Amino acid sequence: MASSTEIAHDFPPFIRVYTDGRVERLLTTPRLPPSTDPVTGIQSKDVIISPELGVKSRIFLPKINQLDPPQKLPLIIHVHGGGFCIGSPLNIVTHSFLTPLVSQTHAVAISIGYRLAPEHPLPAAYHDCWTAVQWIASHADGSGPEPWINDYVDTGRVILVGESAGVTLAHHIAVQAGINKINLDINGLIALHPYFSQKEPDKMIQYLYRVVRAQMMTQR
Repeated sequence: MASSTEIAHDFPPFIRVYTDGRVERLLTTPRLPPSTDPVTGIQSKDVIISPELGVKSRIFLPKINQLDPPQKLPLIIHVHGGGFCIGSPLNIVTHSFLTPLVSQTHAVAISIGYRLAPEHPLPAAYHDCWTAVQWIASHADGSGPEPWINDYVDTGRVILVGESAGVTLAHHIAVQAGINKINLDINGLIALHPYFSQKEPDKMIQYLYRVVRAQMMTQR
């Protein structure tokens, strides 16, 4: 069956949704594999936060001199932007931002992956980010599943960094961490060109709300 060309919702420069449910992402950014940066020596690796959901995150480790005494480093938890419907911790934008940041601050960074709307309507992104932070906190006693966090992260020195819609998600993380007992000491939140919904939501947010409401109605 041929794909529909009739547009149901158009949200430039992010996404276009067709009447048959097909989603076209208008902004596509190349993804990079994990690697060792030849200039800074920053290493990166991908980890699966939730096998059930297939949610990935990427860890960035500063250059470590093996001759130096072992030390625990501050942790940057990064949440990418993109209007809840584009972006990735694996793309060139995130990689190009966090590689120099990790190099200059000598901190470990984790960029959280979350499911994107409209295929995964809100609050899926909020759920995924909180799940990821709980996964990070499980390493506080040094017995978590990821060796880089066990060996190099000081869970008492954590900074949240959000970009655009990622600021909303980072703010949610901070609130949840304050309400719930969690083995992370979040020392601050850096908001980069924050995106918050206004009293009158814009067209994209209105659409995402409609998708959530429709999904809730079908589940009754």
